[in-house]
Amino acid sequence: MSTIRDRTVILGVGGGIAAYKGCELVRLLVKGGADVRVVMTPNATRFVGPLTFQALSGHPVLVDLLDPTSEASYGHLELARRADLFVVAPATADLLARLRAGMGDDAVTTTALACTCPVLLAPAMNTRMWEGEAVQENLAALRRRGWHVVGPSSGELADGDVGEGRLADPPEIAAEVARLLGPRDLVGRRVLVTAGPTREPIDPVRYLSNPSTGKMGFEVARAAARRGADVLLVTGPTSLRDPDGVRVVRVGTAEEMAAAVLGAAGEQDLLVAAAAVSDYRPRDPSKSKKKKADGPETLLLDRTTDILATLGERLAGRERSPVLVGFAAETEDVVANAREKLRRKRCDLIVANGVGAPGAGFGGERNQVSIVGPARVEEVEGTKGAVADAILDRAVPLLDARRPRP
Repeated sequence: MSTIRDRTVILGVGGGIAAYKGCELVRLLVKGGADVRVVMTPNATRFVGPLTFQALSGHPVLVDLLDPTSEASYGHLELARRADLFVVAPATADLLARLRAGMGDDAVTTTALACTCPVLLAPAMNTRMWEGEAVQENLAALRRRGWHVVGPSSGELADGDVGEGRLADPPEIAAEVARLLGPRDLVGRRVLVTAGPTREPIDPVRYLSNPSTGKMGFEVARAAARRGADVLLVTGPTSLRDPDGVRVVRVGTAEEMAAAVLGAAGEQDLLVAAAAVSDYRPRDPSKSKKKKADGPETLLLDRTTDILATLGERLAGRERSPVLVGFAAETEDVVANAREKLRRKRCDLIVANGVGAPGAGFGGERNQVSIVGPARVEEVEGTKGAVADAILDRAVPLLDARRPRP
């Protein structure tokens, strides 16, 4: 966790039974070299005493906003100014609601309002509360605000229920902290990322497509921007909000995506082709809705532009060719097929996953991939955000070898 050394992390502790796990989280962050400051809601102090967090962090704990000692220099504002990351763990249902509403009636919510750094929420509550409409709406609103979320995990809860709602384990939260405070090794670089599906119209109301949600590509774009890159995201139709600090071009069909990508490719240092581009399009899409026939019908298909192969062909051998990272969704012989794609499409890396495997492929928050290069294969499993950083970790040395840092 070298990325957290000498960084200031504020831990906001909510009033839930999982507050005791905050002690282990503080220990891990301090061990990693972070300067940890703790703020607590009054209810949180009924589960863990402030003195415990003070002993672990080495700093006084802020609880009372009206304490003349701590607020002599506006303590909560001073913490917010120096913070590199604000972590809320546990983020209870009540605390999520108050954070969404922008309330500032205790040390945690007031500090959160004043923070301009990234915010990481670690929810923890009873399963039925977690699944409730109000909680999910509040969390969705906070995500749209750009806040990050880790967990919750599934298992036996303190009240005996079994299900989702347990606070993510402290090592998992610490790993997410390290990821969000990751390196700035793409400063001065231009990165193009493709994401999402494409839609090839059959008629005005029907199309050929695939189940891609765009989450993996969006996480790569978000991670590259966080690491300092000038990022262009070319995405097919998705319901995802634009990542902060990223230029976004939205397209519909494979040919529209090809035009956008090929037109900008020559200016890039790194291209990550994470989109699930349709391989075929209907030859003669109807301008009006096709009516059902009585018997079988034939749909004639043409191949779409192979964006990745075209990039590999155009960019190969150029004096300042960008690093090219492709994706491969496979149902069998995942690594062998990825190696063949690596060679045939002249890529530097292929990120391959078995789309039929649990915890991999379309739609979920996690992924399980093989990052295949000419010399080695790296297996990576985790949240799509963590996988995105692992991909960039492999790409950056190739980029530095090809184009020295500006």
